[in-house]
Amino acid sequence: MLHEEEIDHLTTVLYDLYGYDFNHYARASLKRRVSRLMTIDRIPSFAELLHKVKTQPSYLPQVVQGLTVNVTEMFRDPSVFKTIRELVLPVLATHPFIRIWHAGCSTGEEVYSMAILLEEANLLHRSLLYATDLNPFVIEHIRNGIFPMSQMKNYSENYIQSGGKKDFSSYYTAKYNWAKFDERLTARIIVSTHNLVSDRSFNEFQVIFCRNVLIYFDKELQDRVLTLFDESIDQLGFLVLGSKENIRFTSIAGNYTPFSIKDKIWRKTS
Repeated sequence: MLHEEEIDHLTTVLYDLYGYDFNHYARASLKRRVSRLMTIDRIPSFAELLHKVKTQPSYLPQVVQGLTVNVTEMFRDPSVFKTIRELVLPVLATHPFIRIWHAGCSTGEEVYSMAILLEEANLLHRSLLYATDLNPFVIEHIRNGIFPMSQMKNYSENYIQSGGKKDFSSYYTAKYNWAKFDERLTARIIVSTHNLVSDRSFNEFQVIFCRNVLIYFDKELQDRVLTLFDESIDQLGFLVLGSKENIRFTSIAGNYTPFSIKDKIWRKTS
C-alpha cells in the first residue's frame, strides 16, 4: 500500500526534474496507477521506483504512459456521435471555417471519428481538428494515422451505430496487422502536446471535446480546466464531455445550456 507522502514525493520529483505536474490528479486513481506501474515493471519498492525515475530519464516515457489514461476507441459511445452528426454538424455548417479541439485525446481515435463525420457532411475541407495530449509518446499515433487492424471490426460497428452509411473500410488501407487512415483525414488534423494543468488557451473553437479526462482530476483542477475551455469556446459553441462528467455546480455552468443531457453536450449561451 502506497502512502500519501510517497505519492507527494513522486509528483514533486516528476515536476521538478521533468515538468510533468500530477499534483492535482485524483489521489486514489494516481495511487492505483503507480501501484500498477510497479507491478508491471517488477519494481519491489517505492524507493526503487523513485531512484529509477530520478536517475534514468529514459524511463520517463513509461512513467508518463503509466500515470496517464490512454483508453479510447473510434466512435466511442456511438449515440454521442449520432447526436453530433444529426444536430451539431448542421450548426457547424453555418460557419465559414470550423475549429475543433480534442483535449486529452490520447492516441486520437476520437479525432479520426470526428474527421470522418465532417468528411461525410462535406465540411472537412473547411475544418481543422486540433489533437492535444499531455503525453507526447502517444500522440505520434495521430500523426501517422495508423491503428491496430484488430480493432477495426469494433470500430466499424460503432460507426454504423453512430449513423454511418458507408463501408468503414473505405477510410483506411489494411497492411499486415495495421490500418492506415486516408491522408485526406490526416491532413486536417494538427497534433501537439498540451498540458491542461499549466498551458493556456491557444485558439477559439466551435467545439471542444474532453471526454473522460476530468474524472481523473481533483475539483480544483477540474474548475481550472473548465475555465480554460470556457475561454476557448466561441459564443454558441459546444462542449462535449465524458459520460460521468458534468458542468453542474461549476463556475462556468451559468454560461451554458444543456444541448443533449444524455450525451453530455452543452452549448455556450452567454
